[in-house]
Amino acid sequence: MDQVAIVILNYNGRSFLSQFLPSVLSCSDGCPVYVADNHSTDDSVALLQAQFPEVRLIRLPVNLGYAGGYNAALKQIRATYYVLLNSDVEVTPDWIGPLRAFMEAHPEVAACQPKIRAFPAPGYFEYAGAAGGYIDYLGYPFCRGRLFDTIEEDRGQFDDAREVFWATGACMLVRSEVFHRLGGFDPRFFAHMEEIDWCWRVKNAGYQVWYCPDSVVYHVGGGTLPKSNPNKTLLNYRNSLAMLYKNLPTRNVFLNILIRLVLDGFSGMRLLAGGHWRDVLAILKAHYAFYSWLPYLRRQRNALADLRNNRIVHRQIYPRSIVWQYFVKGRKTFDELDGNH
Repeated sequence: MDQVAIVILNYNGRSFLSQFLPSVLSCSDGCPVYVADNHSTDDSVALLQAQFPEVRLIRLPVNLGYAGGYNAALKQIRATYYVLLNSDVEVTPDWIGPLRAFMEAHPEVAACQPKIRAFPAPGYFEYAGAAGGYIDYLGYPFCRGRLFDTIEEDRGQFDDAREVFWATGACMLVRSEVFHRLGGFDPRFFAHMEEIDWCWRVKNAGYQVWYCPDSVVYHVGGGTLPKSNPNKTLLNYRNSLAMLYKNLPTRNVFLNILIRLVLDGFSGMRLLAGGHWRDVLAILKAHYAFYSWLPYLRRQRNALADLRNNRIVHRQIYPRSIVWQYFVKGRKTFDELDGNH
């Protein structure tokens, strides 16, 4: 069994594979590199077979999304640790070493992520991970180095390793045994928020998630769905509500979701005022999907009851509203937040 397996999930990402696979292979520190192809319709598979024969190819029969795709692929790979890596990530020399060493030294940690910088602007953090993920009590995720659309320049202000609430699915190292024992990603999420949902289960199970700044990678971001895509809006709003319902402690769940639904309404009005009617429609579809999922989510919530009730307080859940902090109080960076950890 390998100690570390690098696993890239691909869907119609031929250009990214061509551009970024060489850096992964040259900096993989001897670890096997897998590409799990999510039934691409471009010539990704032909490219891999012709130009990257050293890559271990897993071909999935249908597009299962990020969540289902990784679940299916990782069942076929035996390793102590998995590195889940997006196809649009450029890695750096010895990026695996610090992550692996940290996990070896800390058995209580189930997942960790490197520092994520933006490939188009290398001096800045990247939206989908930055210097480690947090979440507020209403389910809005944010990062050290990124609050909503405000991206901070990396000036060394987040060069300390620390426990966070979630690690980014763009690049994270996970313990395979914990990943499978906690059920992997929720396949209904398809894409977006599935890593936060999984990390919440990890935290409730008593494990930790960490950010390790000694490892650095560069992420393009928005490779499969651009930031403005209404389908991304639907996935984010739907999956965020589902994640809250599954994981919040009983005393908080209904009030917090009610507040979140109201805030989603305000968000929809703001988008409508800006002429983004397709995103408004996506929010409405997300709410409808959430309600239609309730029987499934109720079963999920009941199955997670023991974990959830054992671990109901996490310091990395921000006890204030990040929406209020950012849009009303004008707190645009992590260090400006009231009650910052």
